[in-house]
Amino acid sequence: MKLSVVIPVYNEAGTILEIIQRVKEAPFEKEIIVVDDSSNDGTAHLLKENSEGIKALFHDRNKGKGAAIRTALPHITGEIAIIQDADLEYHPSEYPHLISPILNGVADVVYGSRFQGGTHRVLYFWHSVGNQIITTLSNMLTDLNLSDMETGYKVFRSEVLKKIKIESNRFGFEPEITAKVAKMGCRIYEVPISYWGRDYSEGKKINWKDGLAAIYWIIKFNIFR
Repeated sequence: MKLSVVIPVYNEAGTILEIIQRVKEAPFEKEIIVVDDSSNDGTAHLLKENSEGIKALFHDRNKGKGAAIRTALPHITGEIAIIQDADLEYHPSEYPHLISPILNGVADVVYGSRFQGGTHRVLYFWHSVGNQIITTLSNMLTDLNLSDMETGYKVFRSEVLKKIKIESNRFGFEPEITAKVAKMGCRIYEVPISYWGRDYSEGKKINWKDGLAAIYWIIKFNIFR
């Protein structure tokens, strides 16, 4: 079973080589597809200078996470595709746990939940409240019972992911993909994961504006699509 690990990256010069090394150490046959979203902090240079064992793709302007994943789709050749953030909040040591429902033939899509008992760094209260609100709204419209719709760890049978036309460019990817796999009738599983969160001084990018945008995307892709 071959894994395609898709890493969207924007301004992660301090972490990109470490996360690539962690992915390389995961005990599976794999391809690593990194999409640099027009970083301006030297990330692109690091990828070009350390390209062995990865397929690096580059945007000429910043477009967002969803756009980066859309760029990667034609290059996926593995049977299972994993979305891997370029920071160090999610650890590739979780891969065996994440892909097991697919390997066992019971799942088409697996979400790694930060709220089902895995080790996690204690951080922002209002972030957790916002996540619960967004996940609840998404669940109401998809009729799913996810605990963490916004998780950065989403795993797909590649043939399922390739059937989906990704329209949103930024963090709207999360509610969009959730709405679409629900409408497709995919078998969706959640597994608990550990979460090494970071704060804004360490480079965290998502903010309250992305939360409001998520509500827009949830309504758009569940009601108007």
